[in-house]
Amino acid sequence: MPVVAEAIRSAGNFHTLKATSKTCFWGFFDKTLPPILTIESGDIVYVEALTHHAGDAPDLLMDDGVREVYEKLTDRGPGVHIMTGPIAVKGAEPGDTLMVRILNTQPRLPYGSNAAAHWGYLYNTFKKERITIYKLDALAGWAQPIFGYDFKGLPLYNKPGFITEPDKGARQPFKARVAIPMRPHFGVMGVAPAESGRINSIPPGPFGGNIDNWRIGAGATMYYPVFNKGANFFVGDPHMAQGDAELNGTAIEASLNAFLQIFILKDFPITNPLLETESHWITHGFNEDLNKAMRQSAEQMLDFLQNKKKISADEAYSLISTGVDFTVTQVVDIRQGCHAALPKNIFLPGSYSG
Repeated sequence: MPVVAEAIRSAGNFHTLKATSKTCFWGFFDKTLPPILTIESGDIVYVEALTHHAGDAPDLLMDDGVREVYEKLTDRGPGVHIMTGPIAVKGAEPGDTLMVRILNTQPRLPYGSNAAAHWGYLYNTFKKERITIYKLDALAGWAQPIFGYDFKGLPLYNKPGFITEPDKGARQPFKARVAIPMRPHFGVMGVAPAESGRINSIPPGPFGGNIDNWRIGAGATMYYPVFNKGANFFVGDPHMAQGDAELNGTAIEASLNAFLQIFILKDFPITNPLLETESHWITHGFNEDLNKAMRQSAEQMLDFLQNKKKISADEAYSLISTGVDFTVTQVVDIRQGCHAALPKNIFLPGSYSG
């Protein structure tokens, strides 16, 4: 892990945050949650994030630590995700931007689950819910489906943390010989929201949350507007692979550990989550109406080009149409998502836009 080693050498402090029933919260965001860790800007945190789908195959997706959280963390909902945190950053104030570098990721266990659920885009076509279990080969970078079963534990797959005990007879071998490229990432990351009260963890928003963009993985940097003192960062909903749209309702859901480096930026104001990869700047839009989500992602990109790259509105509008790719992020999180990807290499050396 040369990237991690280099970052640790230059970082101020290093912290370890394990996922336990005392360091996690389940299914909601609440700006009044007290931080369980306080760090300085620039510190590195080794953090564990747990999947809320470990109950789909507890013999494969649970170890003692995961089971402890499932047994003891009973305050759940209205959403479904398990989050680790919050992490407060000293000096963070409303109006600042939280910058999170994902240095490295490592699967906790070599299995993951994909649930074709009732909130999936084509549920009315299949009219059933089905679990498919994948075996992960982190070294080779592949995930292979090994068996599936129809979910019959509840009328609908809607209880956070439901555990389906192994039934060998119900598990049907996956017949197609396929291997899915692994793209480990976090479906949920963000900061404490501006709104008061207990907020459902499923819809994404300006604070981040359940964005479900598979590009939010190792090597990427996320930026979030800060709404509360300390920012109160959290992470959860780890995925091993996902396609754009997350069509059947979920990704390959599996617990994931990561090294994160967290900074506070005082001179980089934003209003919505922004993603930076090695090759692109990516803006996001969220709305119950996919057309409005698309519009928001476009408006966010216009704002980025004008305010961060110092390009005129007319020039930015042309660049968006000729050089920016718009993609459906997800259609299954109540508030749907679109994102706009701007290639960094369109800016020539010496460009006034930086």
